[in-house]
Amino acid sequence: MIELSFIERGIVAGVIIGLIAPIIGSFLLVRRVSVISESISHITLTGISAGVLLGTMSHWFSSVSPIFFGLLFAIVGALLTERLRTIYKDFQELAVPIILSTGIGLSAIFISLARTGYQEWYSYLFGSIVSVTMGDIYFILATTFVILLVVLFLYKEFISVSFDHEFAKTSGIPVRAINLIFAILTAFMISMSIKVVGILLIGALIVIPVATSIQLAKSFKQLMILGIIFAELAVLMGMYLSYQFMIATGGMIVIVALFILTLVLVYKKGKQVLVK
Repeated sequence: MIELSFIERGIVAGVIIGLIAPIIGSFLLVRRVSVISESISHITLTGISAGVLLGTMSHWFSSVSPIFFGLLFAIVGALLTERLRTIYKDFQELAVPIILSTGIGLSAIFISLARTGYQEWYSYLFGSIVSVTMGDIYFILATTFVILLVVLFLYKEFISVSFDHEFAKTSGIPVRAINLIFAILTAFMISMSIKVVGILLIGALIVIPVATSIQLAKSFKQLMILGIIFAELAVLMGMYLSYQFMIATGGMIVIVALFILTLVLVYKKGKQVLVK
């Protein structure tokens, strides 16, 4: 079994997350449903808080990582979100506040009942490279394998449903099943990112690098590739700065991602001025 130092574990986890987040984010952006990541991340917190609570109540659950409870709740939350979007066809955005508020409400109850230390919740909420364990690395690698395998296998279907929902349906693509599968992949993505970026900030890592790349990309593949480059820059620089200054990893990653977005916007605006 390979053993890594806490810094190496954090870097490995961060690099993998920087690869996967823009892939999921690119499809969410094209679908115009990127805000869904926020609702799923908050229901993931519900799962984690439930796992921590169960661990304090019974020794049967104390050996089970709360991350696995988070993944289970994330999948259920993703499926419920898709179900609500189907029920409210003309008001699909209602699914997000319903799931998000449910997640926050239940999390508040479970956290207050668990009565655990501040530091544990801090790493879950805002991320911490020093809290990544080898178990987390194995979990991240397993979920990454599943996400990449499914995306490669169903890439054409994902593209078709994302760009033209009605055409995909008339072409015989099982749109509902594809949406459910993608929702589960989003749940996997959020669950694997918790330890590095944090629940409250993972939505930003999914969206901001892709929002940056869309300013420069001329195709969907370019959108995804540039998104990965910007995400990796944000993750690596953010982790380095967070370690040097002893501040929240997720917060620093998001600030760096926003800084890169600002630079790209300034560059594009300056280019437009010069052309005129």
